[in-house]
Amino acid sequence: MNRPDLATYEAIVDASGVASPLEALLPVGVRSRQLRVRTLLVGILLALSDGRAAHLSRVHAALVALEETERRRLGVEVEWKGGPHELTYRQTERTFGLIVAALEQEHPDGEPTEMLQGLIDQLVEASVGAHYKEATRSLAIDWTDVESFARAPIEEGGPTADPEASWGHRRGNGPGQRDELFYGFYLGLATMVREESGAEVPELVRRLLLTSCHVDPVPAFVPVLEHMADTKVPLGDVLCDSGYSHRIPEHWALPLRARGAKLVMDLHPHDRGRQGTFQGAICWNGSLYCPSTPVGLLALEPLARSASSDEISAHDTRSAELDRYRFSVLSADDTDGHHRVMCPAAAGKLRCPERPESMALSHARPEILAPPEHAPVCCTQVSITVPPSVNAKTRQKHPYPSEAHRLSYGRRSAAERANATIKDPASNDIAPGWCRLMGLVPMTMMLSCLIVVRNQRVLASFAARHAENERRAAQGLAPKTRRRRRKTIADLVAASANAPP
Repeated sequence: MNRPDLATYEAIVDASGVASPLEALLPVGVRSRQLRVRTLLVGILLALSDGRAAHLSRVHAALVALEETERRRLGVEVEWKGGPHELTYRQTERTFGLIVAALEQEHPDGEPTEMLQGLIDQLVEASVGAHYKEATRSLAIDWTDVESFARAPIEEGGPTADPEASWGHRRGNGPGQRDELFYGFYLGLATMVREESGAEVPELVRRLLLTSCHVDPVPAFVPVLEHMADTKVPLGDVLCDSGYSHRIPEHWALPLRARGAKLVMDLHPHDRGRQGTFQGAICWNGSLYCPSTPVGLLALEPLARSASSDEISAHDTRSAELDRYRFSVLSADDTDGHHRVMCPAAAGKLRCPERPESMALSHARPEILAPPEHAPVCCTQVSITVPPSVNAKTRQKHPYPSEAHRLSYGRRSAAERANATIKDPASNDIAPGWCRLMGLVPMTMMLSCLIVVRNQRVLASFAARHAENERRAAQGLAPKTRRRRRKTIADLVAASANAPP
């Protein structure tokens, strides 16, 4: 252990302000406890920062390994009647147990209490650092699996050492295996990402939520983001995959839009394509389109991951042509969630006989050759008011699947990297056995401390990379690029050609 790490983690715990409320919750005995909550939290952070597992024995070892002056200052070593007394493992276990007992529910429901969630929010937010709190409002959201150390019950409702855990699904690793079962929890993370036209920012986790697997992690995460907005951390772009966008609107899209979030989502195949009409306009992939939009353009699908540069260019050309028929958004959502959109011909995006003034536009713009026989409301009015119930699930910041959407959604990979960093075998791998404590509260505490440690590593790496780029720029060199890691089929074929027989 070195003093900079200790000072950093002490500053984070103090800035979060969680130690005093936790200390006030614990019972007062006849003899005062040697291990205070603040020291215990610092010890957990020290243990995890050394790449150790989340075991209380390792927390105790990290505290007693400090220098003598630090041990005395933190209360790890105190003067008793018989002389100096060093903190014991049983005292570490006792203080942690009291915290768990104070925060757990009498009748667990698979979700943390409001007090527990508020405390870990404060702790994680304190690890972000004042310099980056206002750097971006964009967040990438995702959840991952966390296995319990307990053995799963043999039969449903059977005895188990961790009754708060439950069966869940995760992606399988076997050939042709789509998913598999595991026994444990779901961990949701909200990771900072850069703004669409902004500078790079460190990909720090700002919020987390641990729930039992029988709890849907998508609607459960909404109150966390709402509380985040209430604590003067406004929501900007919220990037998520189809696992979030496919939920009913009341469980994800609507409450986030009400808090000012701009959704950037991948759409589930069941939500793509035409989803009815509104006042004559076609509801397609979350946007409104002219009723005379060519059918061929409405057949546009998202790009495949293996698309070539020519295919990408052709796709972007078609999506740009389709955008000519999209109704232009005139206003942001009002307090009731309504907004106004304008006819594409009235907006000067295409030529339409229903809008005589648009026929004076350049012939380079597409022209509606067969307008509807009986003009609907969207064709008789310059603009229409769209209620929040229209495209409630699929409406988002950019038209799907346009080039602007693809580039914006590409930032969501930060969520995958956040999951990967806490499952890295080279550091703190949260595989079974990483934490042998069972229950929602102990796992939540350990995982929140792990996220704090992970954020400090990301900050250090980001600062080092930024300093290296500045040094190279001063020498007239290009910024250092990351090594390409993905291997193609051609790479494997070339390698096998030189392999021994």
